This record gives sequence, structure tokens and C-alpha cells, in this order.
Amino acid sequence: MAVVSQPCNPSCNLSQPGQIDEELNEFWVGNPWTIFRQHNLSSFERNRLYLNVGGRQFLDVSYVSGTDNDGDSRASLAADLNHDGMLDLVVRQVGGGPLLVYENQFPPRHFLTVTLRGTKSNRLGVGARLTATVGDRQIVRERFPVNSYLSQAPLVVHFGLGDAKRVDRLTVTWPSGLKQQLADLPADRHIVVTEGSDQWDPAEPGNTIAP
Repeated sequence: MAVVSQPCNPSCNLSQPGQIDEELNEFWVGNPWTIFRQHNLSSFERNRLYLNVGGRQFLDVSYVSGTDNDGDSRASLAADLNHDGMLDLVVRQVGGGPLLVYENQFPPRHFLTVTLRGTKSNRLGVGARLTATVGDRQIVRERFPVNSYLSQAPLVVHFGLGDAKRVDRLTVTWPSGLKQQLADLPADRHIVVTEGSDQWDPAEPGNTIAP
């Protein structure tokens, strides 16, 4: 992965922030404007997938998950493709097949998926902030389209709830400034929240949600 700092400053030259792992083909270029003089970014480096362990560390599961292909990948998106509440992984690349789909086969956990319908705000609720209160935890999501190279994720907000079977409270702060709260929501559902409404509507696979 290439990280570019100060991309609009052709005279910048930043020092290396830490140790480089040569086994992973990592490198550092202080001036991004010179990167193509020194490195080929289409050299089919193997992909890496890291598993978040308890929010404290990451475990490299690239090999065991089968995601460590070398197809010169350009974009990745997480989306629930089979409506089981678990985010799958879609990888777009220019070699080794244009599109790869990895099904999430981790042990199932509870979830809540939310679609927004704005009234005073924009129709898709872009810019809204959602906070799910689950016991003593708060899970915060912001409604912005996730875009990557020639790719865009679905316009839904996904909450992973672990072992919790309900959401105690869902707070939606809309771009209009309205703060809306819904209480005691069942897990393992896809719901539609309309700005200003005290109720939520179910969204089921195969059913059309009014635009």
C-alpha cells in the first residue's frame, strides 16, 4: 500500500517514519512526486489482510484466508453480499482476474444494518452520524459513501453487535441538525430510518426500498 503525504507540495521531503519491512516489499519515498522514478507500483505485491483482535492488535490472516493473491489489486470494499449480516470482501484488480469476492466465513455474530431516508436533509442521509448504544458500549458510524478506485460500497450503515441481541438506543444526528432516537431495536435486521419518524421500517432481501 502506498501512503502519500503532502501530495500537493512537490518540494516536500519527509523523513521515514519507522522501520521498513523488506519481506513485505515495503518502501518509503520522502517526495511522492518522485515515486515513479524509483518504484514500480504495478509489480504484483501480495495482498495482506489483518484481523482486529479485541481492538488492541492486528493478526495477519492473509495466507489462511486465501486473500494473499498477487493480482495487482487496486481497490477493496466491504459489503454484505449474501444478506447474512456479515461483511464480505470485494477486491478489484488489473491482473489475475478483474474481480475477486471473499465470503466472510467467520462464526456468525449479531448485527444491525441501517438505511437512511432524509426528508429535510438530503434523501440518502449523507453526512449523518449514527451512534448505537449496546450495554456500556457506543458504536459510532458516519454516513458517507465509501469510494475506492472504480468502486463504491452500498449506501447502508453496518453495526457489528457481537453477542448482543438488541440495540438499546440508536441515535441519528442528521445533516439538518435534527437528533433522532429509536429505542430497543432487535438485532439481525436491516431497518430503514426516516428523518423525523418515531418508527422504523423493515427492509428484507428482494424488497424494493422507495427512493
